[in-house]
Formats: sequence, structure tokens, C-alpha cells
Amino acid sequence: QVQLVESGGGLVLAGGSLKLGCIVSGITFSSLKTIGWDRQAPGKQRELVADITTFGSINYVDSVKGRFTVSRDTVKNTLSLQMNSLKPEDTAVYYCKAVRTHGVGWIDYWGQGTQVTVSS
Repeated sequence: QVQLVESGGGLVLAGGSLKLGCIVSGITFSSLKTIGWDRQAPGKQRELVADITTFGSINYVDSVKGRFTVSRDTVKNTLSLQMNSLKPEDTAVYYCKAVRTHGVGWIDYWGQGTQVTVSS
């Protein structure tokens, strides 16, 4: 059974920093297509924040480039998101997401989400 458990959300002032963590169990990173973070702000669609492919390529949404850093530990099966210079528009529920190939398609796995609130 694949499980993703996030931690590290909270309330921070604009310009501050937070670090999110995700523990992945039931599957190894080597069997994943991608591992990363999505977020969903109130009234908005869920969007990709950052992800890492099996081969280590990293992708960021333009709005967080230069401020956020995603990293993984393939031994501990953990994922992190260091968020610096936070802005009120970064306020959202952040979800750890893993994508596994399955036949000709794929399966998405999500954590329960962790709230990040940035006050101005």
C-alpha cells in the first residue's frame, strides 16, 4: 500500500521560510515516474509546484523558481521542499505527489496535504 505523509506546514510572515517534508512508503523512488509537490489555493485549481523525475531532472513552476528547492533522499524515501522568500500568493494546501507508470498509463498517489499560510 503506497502512503505519502506530509509535514512542516504552518503560518509564516511574508519573506519567511518553511520546509515541507514527505515520507513515502510502500514503493521505492526507482519505480516512480516522478515525485514532487502540488498545491491548491482556495478557489483555484491544483497546480504543480515542483517535481523530480526518475532520472533526477527537476521541474519548477515559474512562480517559485529561485525561491523554492525540491530534493529527495532515495535511501530514506523522503522528499523535501524548502520554501524561501514566501509570498502571500504561496498560501495553499501543499500535497506530496508520486506518479507511477502502470501499463501504458500511470497512477497518481497523493498525501493528505499540509496547509501553508503566508501573511502579509
